[in-house]
Amino acid sequence: MSDIAIKVEGLSKQYRIGERESYKALRDVITDAASGPFRRLRSAFQNGNGTSPASASGLSTQDSAHGNGHQIRNPQSAIRNSFWALDDVSFEVKRGEVMGIIGRNGAGKSTLLKILSRITKPTKGHATIHGRVGSLLEVGTGFHPELTGRENIYLNAAILGMRRAEVEKKFDEIVAFAEVETFIDTPVKRYSSGMYVRLAFAVAAHMETEVLLVDEVLAVGDAEFQKKCLGKISDVSREGRTILFVSHNMGAVNKLCQSVAWLKSGRLNNIGKTEHVLSKYLSDNNSGEGERCWDCLASAPGNVKMRLRCVRILNWAGVVSTTIDIRQPFYVELSYAVLIDLPVARVNFSMVAGDGTIVFTSSDINDHNWEGRSRGAGSYVSRCKIPGNLLNSGAYTLTVGADIPLVEVLFLEEHVIGVEIEQTGGVSRHYSERWAGVVCPDLPWQISFEQEVHSPADKAIHNHL
Repeated sequence: MSDIAIKVEGLSKQYRIGERESYKALRDVITDAASGPFRRLRSAFQNGNGTSPASASGLSTQDSAHGNGHQIRNPQSAIRNSFWALDDVSFEVKRGEVMGIIGRNGAGKSTLLKILSRITKPTKGHATIHGRVGSLLEVGTGFHPELTGRENIYLNAAILGMRRAEVEKKFDEIVAFAEVETFIDTPVKRYSSGMYVRLAFAVAAHMETEVLLVDEVLAVGDAEFQKKCLGKISDVSREGRTILFVSHNMGAVNKLCQSVAWLKSGRLNNIGKTEHVLSKYLSDNNSGEGERCWDCLASAPGNVKMRLRCVRILNWAGVVSTTIDIRQPFYVELSYAVLIDLPVARVNFSMVAGDGTIVFTSSDINDHNWEGRSRGAGSYVSRCKIPGNLLNSGAYTLTVGADIPLVEVLFLEEHVIGVEIEQTGGVSRHYSERWAGVVCPDLPWQISFEQEVHSPADKAIHNHL
């Protein structure tokens, strides 16, 4: 038996701009099956040679078997006014391997998983998957608000391909994981968003599959739930199952994955060991000039409510810089435009270490003069001071965002700019070594001298030591 679980060869997907991709519901499949013979008969009369238009054009939309897995094929179509969401992507994943798929928004990560999940078909190329496939792509898809939690477990499990016997075997475990025992016979329309997501994830995560495709499930729910999700995925990986893990959480990717594939503008930009690829990815967006600005407001990150104008790293003197003395404070400055009156909004950033660990996150609502206040239309600057002797030496990146709390994300730019903390002094000033940890605070210590060595016995012990 081959040790390859997933083999992707020349996979490409082309979309027509401004046109939705058609997806078939169950009723469409039944209708097509019933009307198929009549369409073929009518087509034969029209063409006069018994050949259907689709066959004559040379287009094929069939999936073919390959060994004990399945292949996904579709030749390229000539489509104008289109773009390539994926462009000639090839890689292999071994059985039992956990591979991370990373890249900025629009890089093609979700498109890749949708093709591998057979939700959509490629324009060209093919993929071979050996074993039963489970997908965690859009948590909660298939839930019916009028049905109870119990009924939705069976419904959603059936949609995901689980047999009833499997569901009954896992039912108590699913409910316990979701922590909805008290409300299991309540219609899910009365669930909170957190309860809804927990139950949906619990169903999908308990599928018994050889291959699991996971797309950004850690972006939903509260921190405790995200930690639980991460633990469950880690348990699945230890069972020897193959996992493709798409996430913007670089810390999670670093912890879970043995290898990483980096997609950039639909193409495979880099693939290899996790530490090596993450290091290159996190430094990719560093402009080297200490700031990143968008001259055209219409194309700047954001929406009709707020747009990001500029991100800057300023040293202690207020000068733009990418290199900071470990002993000195520095500033993160975010310039943005509020386009309509916003009753409640906040701007924030996360400092991300070289291995993807989020060191800390801070928001401008810490300015108590603005906490809870409306922000009228206009230009704003939010500046945060980071004290010296806090971050350890090394490379960091900034992820910046803005939101209306618990309602709407206004913009989110990941790893938008980089900063290098240099060990020019501070707690390690007497040594060349880098101390362990992502922080390196200069903490106060006190040494007390307690007694001298007096007796011969004390001196003998002292000399022996």
